[in-house]
Amino acid sequence: MTHQLPTADHAVAHTLVNCLLREVSAPEHQTAVTDGRLLLRLPRRGVLLRVSLRRTSLLGAHRFTGPVEEEHADGWRELDWHELARHVQGELELRTGTVNEEFLGQLASSHTAVAVALAGRPQPGPDRYLESEQALLFGHRFHPAPKSRSAERGDWRDYAPEARAAFPLHHLAVRRELIAESSADPAATALLDGLAPVPDGYRLLPAHPWQYRLIGDHPLLRGALERGDVLDLGPGGDPFAATASVRTLAGAGAFLKFSLNVRITNCLRKNAAYELTGAVALTRLLAPALADLAERFPDAAVLREPAFRTLALPGADGRPDRSLYEGFGLIVREGLGGALRPGVTPLLAAAVADEYPTSSAHISRLLSDPADQARALDWWTAYLRLLLPPMLTAYFEHGVVLEPHLQNVLIGVDADGHPAQVLFRDLEGTKLLPERHAALLAGLAPEVAGPMAYDAERGWDRVVYCLLVNHVAELLAALADLHPAAEGALWEAVRRVLVEYAAAHGCPPRLRALLAGVPLPGKANLLTRWERRADRTAGYVRLASPLARSVLASATDAAPGGAGLPGAVVPTACAAPAVPAVPAVPAGRTR
Repeated sequence: MTHQLPTADHAVAHTLVNCLLREVSAPEHQTAVTDGRLLLRLPRRGVLLRVSLRRTSLLGAHRFTGPVEEEHADGWRELDWHELARHVQGELELRTGTVNEEFLGQLASSHTAVAVALAGRPQPGPDRYLESEQALLFGHRFHPAPKSRSAERGDWRDYAPEARAAFPLHHLAVRRELIAESSADPAATALLDGLAPVPDGYRLLPAHPWQYRLIGDHPLLRGALERGDVLDLGPGGDPFAATASVRTLAGAGAFLKFSLNVRITNCLRKNAAYELTGAVALTRLLAPALADLAERFPDAAVLREPAFRTLALPGADGRPDRSLYEGFGLIVREGLGGALRPGVTPLLAAAVADEYPTSSAHISRLLSDPADQARALDWWTAYLRLLLPPMLTAYFEHGVVLEPHLQNVLIGVDADGHPAQVLFRDLEGTKLLPERHAALLAGLAPEVAGPMAYDAERGWDRVVYCLLVNHVAELLAALADLHPAAEGALWEAVRRVLVEYAAAHGCPPRLRALLAGVPLPGKANLLTRWERRADRTAGYVRLASPLARSVLASATDAAPGGAGLPGAVVPTACAAPAVPAVPAVPAGRTR
């Protein structure tokens, strides 16, 4: 089943309702589903909202259609997105006792980006992978401003993936002694050096052209240009293409992750000094774990980040100026050529799982017969067996927290659109559990080791959120859009693969709890953005788990044809002690 794309107004309003439902109203039991609509009360403002439903979700991640309406004494009245945004602003002010004067502007920026993207975009080229990277018109549906881009200079449309932007890099030649870099692989350094020739005594420093417009007038840089310590070579070389993250560009057989002094969703997209050093350090430290994972899971791979390079112009104190060091910092990430098998096409998982089919990567375009429920379940089970085991093994056996959210995963499909490989990328969010890696972390500078570590509980929350809530649940939702009656069967497949893994790996207690239906962590993007907190300190709300036996039993019993897939029972060796059953209540529903 396909659906017409929403207007920008409706897309922004639906995203705000998603955030309110997950983080504000459902946790306070202020929601209900009735007569094909979601009712949602803002508890502190006393405002009652409603929106029509295309489909309900066991996780409370419902699909909406049409406008949001507000109850008045004389009936229901349609709200435009500005009015809804002001309601959200007022509710959050009362909830937190704080004011965020940036909030409405960020929502407006996101709305503008969606409207521009919907108004028309160039036709995709022949590269299906790049098409998938550049397909995300609406962004994260549980973030209040998923497409916001705040910058003082430059037009974001010149550099945006949804505009299918591709452009040459801006090249600088920097005296050797003013380059800071580290490399775990000479090939990565050679790749940078080979992008353009420079005079003797200089090294090449590529820059994102938008970033050069943003920070190119820094006084220290202007002085270095006047002295000849830095040479401005201008734009040059073959074009690089914008990927989904905006600042990471694809070209020359690799990915270059640049700093970009632009706030996109939550964060200023700048490579902090510790992130530059940390990327290469992690590439070295993770080598044994990644080698083990590659041997045991040959259809999965992690793209390394083996080098960084930046500008180290000394400031008044003789140390490299931090704003330039971080502002020109770039990380080299491995390309796809060394990881993909012949005949496999990589597709961004976020495009495969998009709520609306905006590219040839969408799940509805991959299935040979989208109406065939059995084939959809076969595709899904095959993909889960590629995705889940390596991520769980990284955590349980190697003490490594990877971040397999939808934008960090590429799904490799064969000529029939069937999942054949899975690739994981972006070491920025990768963390080590200190209890497993104390010696390794002790060998790093404190400013690098600190951000690189998560305790076991926070690390598990991050794994479960990225893997199950952000990734599995969203791709499952796209399949459930095609087969609404199969949602319970799709979650049964998730449960079955988790049970298989648990039985084969000693039934770790955290995994037993997951199978018992403990609430799942949902990242609180709305509150994080309102409170202007760093992503690293983002909190979680707890979501009733669709993995709970009571939820799955009721879902499959209610489906046409009965129970769907046979129930995946936890093996006796994995079973937790018996406790009184407490029915789980999916977010967005009432008891």
